[in-house]
Amino acid sequence: MKIWTSQHIFDHDWATVATAALNKYPNPVSPSVIGCDVVDRTINSSGVIHSHRLLLANWGIAPALNKIFNMNELGYASEHSTIDARRRVMTARTRNLTLNRFISIEERLEYTEHPTDSSKTLLKQEATINVEKVPLTSYVETLVAKTINTNATKGRLAMEWVIDRMRTVPSSEPTEQLA
Repeated sequence: MKIWTSQHIFDHDWATVATAALNKYPNPVSPSVIGCDVVDRTINSSGVIHSHRLLLANWGIAPALNKIFNMNELGYASEHSTIDARRRVMTARTRNLTLNRFISIEERLEYTEHPTDSSKTLLKQEATINVEKVPLTSYVETLVAKTINTNATKGRLAMEWVIDRMRTVPSSEPTEQLA
């Protein structure tokens, strides 16, 4: 098992960043996620929004891994998120559905209002990678962690792209807004 962690500070308030996270896919900066469908969304009695989304991604895995797993490059992931606007906390837990009998990846993102500057948002990310039933387990886990690191950087740039688009491009497309 390998655990990857990261932190990032967005120079945007929490509501802006949370809204961007809801509207992140698809985008041209991190084009690997090609589809996103809301399966379920509810609001509990405390006003916390619970969502379940399915993501379709073109993983573009390394040719060596493709030979090990004999897979199509398209894969599915399940994302469960909560948004607590009162506390200014959004969490998302994403896990892969494709190849989960060989590779289990669970990613957790937490967006919170920055503790000392309410005009900023703190993102904490963690991914747990567990590879089983394949040769070179440790090597594969390290390769997956490097890919997650690269994709996290792209994901942050994608968030900035979405935020810029929210502010500058009038759209007839619906966007999900948080107060």
